[in-house]
Amino acid sequence: MRFIRNALVVIGLLALVGVGYAIFAFEPYLGQVRSLDSQAPKIYSQMARTVLETGDAAEAMVYKRKVDDDLSVEEVEDVLRLVANELNIRNVGELPMGEEVRSVTGEDFPFLKIYMFCDVAIAAEMVRHSPAMAAYLPCRIVLQEDAEGNLWLMTLDLDPMIHGGRPLPEDLREQAVFVKDSLEEIIDRAAVGAF
Repeated sequence: MRFIRNALVVIGLLALVGVGYAIFAFEPYLGQVRSLDSQAPKIYSQMARTVLETGDAAEAMVYKRKVDDDLSVEEVEDVLRLVANELNIRNVGELPMGEEVRSVTGEDFPFLKIYMFCDVAIAAEMVRHSPAMAAYLPCRIVLQEDAEGNLWLMTLDLDPMIHGGRPLPEDLREQAVFVKDSLEEIIDRAAVGAF
């Protein structure tokens, strides 16, 4: 009995030392954490869960939808372009990546195409706020065929950019949310062929 009591005392002491060390080590960051957007903990928690579930960091950073099985690539592309135009999101380019891979390697490769969209005025405001946001430009939507022949649409999840740091100025946050919502609407509608 004495051994168990002593072991519990040692475990308790080690736990207190660990908590004390964590407080000491992370105390300088607590004020900075409080200055982040109120949604930041939720965003990073979800990203961490996805990484732990899938083992894939990229999977944690995308918004994606499976395309209905009865839709062709051409039908999906038509809806992508139509909805982007409807939302005044400009199509600034397309990269037929699957074709490029096939032409360079001479090997078969599933369909993979990258569509680039942009609202130039919003992009300029984002880059003025943070030059690092230029790495998100232009906004990209990917249409990709998986190993089973299913088509998937995906884009970067913009929530970490919008809510992952200190709060954006209100007008810029509204514009960023508009872009995020627009990209997701384009994907959601193209995935089901909803003109």
